[in-house]
Amino acid sequence: MWMKTVFWGLLLFMLVATTMAVEYGARSHNSGPWSWCDPATGYKVSALTGCRAMVKLQCVGSQVPEAVLRDCCQQLADINNEWCRCGDLSSMLRSAYQELGVREGKEVLPGCRKEVMKLTAASVPEVCKVPIPNPSGDGAGVCYWAAYPDV
Repeated sequence: MWMKTVFWGLLLFMLVATTMAVEYGARSHNSGPWSWCDPATGYKVSALTGCRAMVKLQCVGSQVPEAVLRDCCQQLADINNEWCRCGDLSSMLRSAYQELGVREGKEVLPGCRKEVMKLTAASVPEVCKVPIPNPSGDGAGVCYWAAYPDV
């Protein structure tokens, strides 16, 4: 008798799980909360000009004025979807590299290497105490892409 109950329970679970997977697009390559951050879906990427200034100053070892830090943190907090915050920081970083004509292994600014700027930008959510999703659950407020070489 209990085997029938277990069988029907598992069958019901699989039916519900399959229905939910179809409903939420689990087969899509761009599914999940981060897919809402895709400019192709109409999402407007934030320029994060205050964060750009803060990252540049930190990278060269300069003191960051309180107003610049406040602007950066406010701009990051203003991004309503916390799943989009790291993506917007990554976009800001790529546009800064492009603006400065940076290539791999080169100095971004005098006294600031590309790798240092990347790690500085990735840590902005932690500096600002602005929440970002952290699938690893280790409590770190650093953007995941800091570990990847192509950002």
